[in-house]
Amino acid sequence: MSTPKTASRTRYHHGDLRNAMMESAVELARTGGPEAVVLREVARRVGVSATAAYRHFSDADALLDEVKKSALADLAAALEAATCAVPDDGDPGDVAVARLRASANAYIDFAIDQAGLFMTAFCRTTVPGGEHQEYEGEPFDQTEAFLALGRLLDQVVATGRMPAERRPGADIAAWSVVHGFALLLVGGPLERHLSEADQEFVRDRTLDVVIRGLTAGR
Repeated sequence: MSTPKTASRTRYHHGDLRNAMMESAVELARTGGPEAVVLREVARRVGVSATAAYRHFSDADALLDEVKKSALADLAAALEAATCAVPDDGDPGDVAVARLRASANAYIDFAIDQAGLFMTAFCRTTVPGGEHQEYEGEPFDQTEAFLALGRLLDQVVATGRMPAERRPGADIAAWSVVHGFALLLVGGPLERHLSEADQEFVRDRTLDVVIRGLTAGR
């Protein structure tokens, strides 16, 4: 008969401990944010010693950095799914703007539905194995989510819905507004003090302001 400890070790196969640890760490981030990603807790959950865990991740910072990358990839996948769901059989300009709006809504939805992963995706990480120096990691403008935003804006320009001279810096401006709104909504004052109906109203108004600002004067 298997003991609980023996049973827990069967959660991974063929020595694939690293993936098992990542799955556990991502789940911790999903439910508790970046602060919940603790290497010893991950080791306990997959049923191995901390020593065994350190063979795959030099320290908790290295593990958190990998979880952060995973969360960013999940965010990018959510944005991609939302834009792909927009029908492409209409006016090209309407389609481009609709995809931009769908992406912004998907970003906010991800923040609401996956708050722990959302916070983890943008948390600070430190040099893996280093002396807790600030770790810049992958530049924000090289993440797939940010690159996808740039491509959507390029499509809006290409269809004539946005003046080309307004394109430089527009990705950072749009991202800042949508990200800021998400932070105010998820656990922030908009969630605490507005009804769900009012939250939906101000969300729509916020996206209206962003899109009209980008496409005005065409």
